[in-house]
Amino acid sequence: MATMFVKHTVNDYASWKRVYDDFAQYRKENGVTGASVHRDAADPNTLVVTHQFGSLSQAQAFANSEELKSTMEKAGVSGPPEIWFTEDVESTPY
Repeated sequence: MATMFVKHTVNDYASWKRVYDDFAQYRKENGVTGASVHRDAADPNTLVVTHQFGSLSQAQAFANSEELKSTMEKAGVSGPPEIWFTEDVESTPY
């Protein structure tokens, strides 16, 4: 399992969210098994989004896809996103 973290600033959260939601089927078809969206408490247009994948190679392929890049642009992402990957080693539900 792997997680892709993306941090970026958007022009308008509501506009970004509509595009993000419309992209759900593409995410699912390209290996995303779970996701979460987090907003900066001090700036609601700064977001951290996580996507879980079955493998690191799936996560990297998704991150490098032209579809993701064009969707980010359409969604109003301002500036280049920060993207990093982790290999999931433990999760503890409470």
